[in-house]
Amino acid sequence: MNSAVLRKLLNEVRSRKVSADEAVSRLRHLPFEDLGYAKLDHHRALRQGMPEVIFGEGKSAAQVAQIFSRLAKCHENANILATRASDEQFQAVVAQTSKAQYRPLARAITLQRDRHRYGKGRILVISAGTSDIPVAEEAVATAELMGSDVQHLYDVGVAGIHRLLAHRAVLGKARVIIVCAGMEGALPSVVGGLVGVPVIAVPTSVGYGAAFEGLAALLGMLNSCASNVSVVNIDNGFGAGYVASLINRR
Repeated sequence: MNSAVLRKLLNEVRSRKVSADEAVSRLRHLPFEDLGYAKLDHHRALRQGMPEVIFGEGKSAAQVAQIFSRLAKCHENANILATRASDEQFQAVVAQTSKAQYRPLARAITLQRDRHRYGKGRILVISAGTSDIPVAEEAVATAELMGSDVQHLYDVGVAGIHRLLAHRAVLGKARVIIVCAGMEGALPSVVGGLVGVPVIAVPTSVGYGAAFEGLAALLGMLNSCASNVSVVNIDNGFGAGYVASLINRR
C-alpha cells in the first residue's frame, strides 16, 4: 500500500463507499506481517514509495514464492521485485503469481503493473566489459521497476576508450549515470570527468587474482578524483539502481 492507495481508501471511508471494518481489514498488516520466517514490511511503500524488495539468495523457493505472493496481494497495482533469484525460485513464484517474469541476466523476478514514469530524466547504465553486464542488468531492472526511463551502454571500458567517447551525446542526455566495472575499476572516474551529473560507481567481482573479487575496483572507485562519483558495494547493481531512481525523482 502506497500513499495514493491509502488516500483513496480514506476517501472511500469518508464517502461511505467502504465501511470502517473493511478499512481496518485492509490495514490489518500495516506496518508488518509476520510469516514466521520473515516479517514483511508493508509500511515501506508509504515511507519510501516502493514495496519491500526480496533478496533471493539464502531463501528457499517456497519462501520466495510466499513472500512475493503476499507483497503482490497487499500492494495491488505496485511493482514487485526479487533480486539474486534463481530459476527454481522463479518457477515457484510464477506458480502462485502467474504474471511474474524472470530476467535471467539480472537474476531478477519482476511483476510490473505500474508503468507510470516517476523519474524526471533518463538513467544511463554503463558496463565496462561484457562480464559486468549481469550487475548492470540488475541496476536496469531495479530502475525500470521504480518508474525510471533507462538506457544502457555496454562494453565501453578504458581498454578501448574510443568506444565510450563515440557515445558522448548519450552521456550528455543522462540525468544520472551508473557505471559497473571490475578489474581496476577506472571507468567511473573517466565518465565522471566527462559529465556534470551524479555518477554511481558499482565495483564488480570480475577480474584476475589481484582484483580480489572486486576489492581492487572498490578501492579504486573510492579513491576517484572525479568529485561527482559515489560508490556502492561490490556487485550491488540493485543499490545503484535504487539510489539512481531516487535522484531521478527529485
